[in-house]
Amino acid sequence: MSSVDSPDGWEILEQAGELARRGEAFALATVVWRQGPSSGKQGCRAIITAEGQLRGWIGGACAEPAVIREARQALVEGTPRLLLLGSPEQFGGGVPEGMTVVPISCQSEGALEVYLEPVAPVPHLVVVGRSPMAHTLVALADALGWRTGLVEHPGTDTALDTVTERSFVVVATQGHHDEEAVERALAARPAYVGLVGSRRRGAGVLGYLAERGVAADALARVQVPAGLDLGSVAHREIAVAILAELVRIRAARGVPPAAALPELPAEVVDPVCGMTVEVDDPVPFEGRDYSFCCAGCRAAFLRDPRAYAKKESRC
Repeated sequence: MSSVDSPDGWEILEQAGELARRGEAFALATVVWRQGPSSGKQGCRAIITAEGQLRGWIGGACAEPAVIREARQALVEGTPRLLLLGSPEQFGGGVPEGMTVVPISCQSEGALEVYLEPVAPVPHLVVVGRSPMAHTLVALADALGWRTGLVEHPGTDTALDTVTERSFVVVATQGHHDEEAVERALAARPAYVGLVGSRRRGAGVLGYLAERGVAADALARVQVPAGLDLGSVAHREIAVAILAELVRIRAARGVPPAAALPELPAEVVDPVCGMTVEVDDPVPFEGRDYSFCCAGCRAAFLRDPRAYAKKESRC
């Protein structure tokens, strides 16, 4: 994990907007209360990416690891949370219901309350085609705040290169390079590939691709015809039917699973202060390795390692 230079709160919000437009998941952390001494101040903000990078400023070395760990869990669950970084004893045990308490007791008597808000990626839709329906579908998705791309020439347009496993792709070429567009879309393994056309036309496209060696499991992912079945309707209604199907799929899938987040370094408990810390430059003692949040805890352990090792074994 890492942090970068500390921009002010407004710049952090600008960066958050840019990440959302690019379709990247992150959590926004805001300090809503502090008790000194603490380097974090009310209104301090930071972004925590899915990779565990912290951009901005929340607090010092004690606060950052805890905020990053809790932010990544909030991304997995898709729900915001309010953290108390400190000790419940500082409040006489009167911790509000629903607040997550994270001990940070090393070399500080300060405390912070941090609000963590996970931000799901903006849906990404790429529509291939030049028809009025294709333009209508892009306009409707734009109105929902989705990130969109319109590909009029699948052989040369680079918008298909932006497709990822989170993207939705709708091929509406009406017989103009259908096969090429579907094959290029499937290569990126997007969340959805839909072909606008009749089932007969779809069978012909998929049969041709099967003969070209495209895997059967990939072809099985193509939705033909794309969209909810509304019967015989005009092109604007077809666009609505397709977007409705995509909204339903997105709602059903929810947030990404924990396995989708990159792994962070292993964590252990500091035997001196009880904080959860990364495994970093561990100290071996009696067959175990111990890591620490700071030089002070490390020095305390080295003065009497047996006492702290016994203390940890009793926990």
